[in-house]
Amino acid sequence: MEKSRKWCFWRKPKIKAALPMPVILLLLLCIFETGISSTADQFKVDGKVLELDEANFDSAISSLDYILVNFYAPWCHHCKLLSPQLDEAAPVLAGLKEPIVIAKVNADKFTRLASKHDVDAYPTLKLFMHGVSMEYYGPREADSLVQYLKKFVSTDVSILISDSAISDFVEEAGTFFPIFIGFGLNETVLSNLAIKYKKRAWFSVAKDFSDEAKVLYDMEKVPALVAIHPNYKQQAFFMAFLKVNFWRIL
Repeated sequence: MEKSRKWCFWRKPKIKAALPMPVILLLLLCIFETGISSTADQFKVDGKVLELDEANFDSAISSLDYILVNFYAPWCHHCKLLSPQLDEAAPVLAGLKEPIVIAKVNADKFTRLASKHDVDAYPTLKLFMHGVSMEYYGPREADSLVQYLKKFVSTDVSILISDSAISDFVEEAGTFFPIFIGFGLNETVLSNLAIKYKKRAWFSVAKDFSDEAKVLYDMEKVPALVAIHPNYKQQAFFMAFLKVNFWRIL
């Protein structure tokens, strides 16, 4: 018996009336807004550690301004110790004025992704800032990790208007980075240095301070620049007109 054949007939297409331009624009706007909301919903800054893989990694890096990624292996003992610390730090970092999101990648499973980012040991932490990565060598305990990472989302130059503001700034800066305080200086004097060395030091300008502050920071004259390295318990005083070799301090 001859097999039945399926025939294809060409039919003259029906001409439909074109949509009015306002309707087209409205439809495009709805599609655009839907795309934005779906991306936003995918990477909510809710204080939870994101689980990333090869399918969503690039989208997360491009969508989030600051993201700390933990490349781990499930069998790794050090990874197991680090995980609860990151879980504890995640909601605190997400609550900052400039949120930092913590994410993780199973590098043992997604080997191509790990290799792409030069991961050759577990755990490896990388900080992505506006899509640009840097190796994270800071502390790995929750409290210290939060304090360390605050440096990367801080203002370039902090303005201090009282003795208490100065002491609070020094305390919050912690002991991981050198601290520069310009007493009586215009912030523009430090702005270029602050931008260049943002990842390596704290910069501030004290606009108002007492004679007690001058004694505390061993200032002979004002304007002046005070450099503090809390980690080594060192302090240095520079007259404002002197050229400082910052690389020696940093």
